[in-house]
Amino acid sequence: MYFEDVLPLLMFVALAVFLFTGYPVGFVLGGIGLAFGFIGIYFGLFSELEFFNLPLRIWGIADNLVLVAIPMFIFMGTMLERSGVAAGLLHCLQVLLRRTPGGLALAVILMGTIMAATTGIIGASVVMITLMALPVMIERKYDMRLATGAIASSGTLGILIPPSIMLVIMADLLSRSVGTLFVAAVFPGFLLSVIYVVYVYFLCRFKPHLAPPLPDDVGPQSTSELIGLLARGFIPPVVLIVLVLGSIIAGWATPTEAAGVGAFGSIILALVNGKLSFKVLNDVVQRTALTNGMLFFIFIGATAFSYVFRALGGDFVIEDLINSSGFGPWGILILILAVVFFLGFFFDWIEITLIVLPVFAPIVQGLNFGDHISGTDVVYWFAILIAVNLQTSFLTPPFGFALFYMKGVAPPEVKIQDIYVGIIPFVILQLIGLGLVIAFPAIAMWLPGVVLD
Repeated sequence: MYFEDVLPLLMFVALAVFLFTGYPVGFVLGGIGLAFGFIGIYFGLFSELEFFNLPLRIWGIADNLVLVAIPMFIFMGTMLERSGVAAGLLHCLQVLLRRTPGGLALAVILMGTIMAATTGIIGASVVMITLMALPVMIERKYDMRLATGAIASSGTLGILIPPSIMLVIMADLLSRSVGTLFVAAVFPGFLLSVIYVVYVYFLCRFKPHLAPPLPDDVGPQSTSELIGLLARGFIPPVVLIVLVLGSIIAGWATPTEAAGVGAFGSIILALVNGKLSFKVLNDVVQRTALTNGMLFFIFIGATAFSYVFRALGGDFVIEDLINSSGFGPWGILILILAVVFFLGFFFDWIEITLIVLPVFAPIVQGLNFGDHISGTDVVYWFAILIAVNLQTSFLTPPFGFALFYMKGVAPPEVKIQDIYVGIIPFVILQLIGLGLVIAFPAIAMWLPGVVLD
């Protein structure tokens, strides 16, 4: 192997090293891209003129109308958090499920699922559910590991269930339809939720000491009180989900337009709940701007990194390495998914997505899976597999961000060891869900075929 073949691989080595330094990811990605560009110039593998292509590519990010959906989805999720909609939803669900084994844990999972369908901000979801649910579960003598595992896993469903920010980014990287990718992710996302629910239900049915039931005096005591609770806590977020996802699936609105509907709907819900004020609106706008700025700065850095990587022939090096492995199509797919799963132990989803997806997607697109899945659907199917796989990156130690989010706001008696052990069965359940989507591509591709054809 010659030096020009090794140089692109050294970019990933440098990336791994500098990400552990704690510097902002955008600086690391962009800095490594520029540094290796100059190294390439020194060895005659890169041209100074090629740096002039970077501003055009960065402007392409700013000029991309699809990415306009991201700040609006962030605004929607942040406003729902501040408006009290989420707190009302959790109370409503735990009352409805109080006679079901593991009712409070099931309420947490269902709440995470519903909130995932209204926002794709994992940090906000995990922190919000932890603050609202974990003290109650501890008070009700829930098993600590079951409680933390249920909260962490359900809080990360927003990375997969649309409207997911990650899916918007994936569609842009793959030059594919955001709407189609949203529709393809619906069943896999809800499949994971169902798997969690089934697991918790049967675990608590056979081991009731893990999840003591709520007392009968908790919640409404009459039908009229129950109807009022549903009207206040359950119906508003469900209506918002219908407005956002329903408008996309029905073809009434593009994902960007639906994001605007969701942002406006969250303001209306805050107004109805009596929580809309200038202070709240100002806080939501500032948090949205900061989160959005962080994401787009990472986009800029990743653009510089990927451009230099490709200019140095990195795509061809990776493709040659995979082709020389001797694996068939299925072996290559499993190898790629295993690499992504391993990277999830150390890196956040956004670094993995922006760096790995553009490299591996063309390789998978060229593979022949026979009658298992048609060639036109392979890219969408592969994107969903990566999305399901990347959900584990929030849960797997040592750098599972959902675990740190939870520990940062959890009561002092919650130990990090309990959190680490608690997520193990849920990571296994996620891998089972990933295996089902691999074995049965229709889980992802049936709904787009029905809705979009």
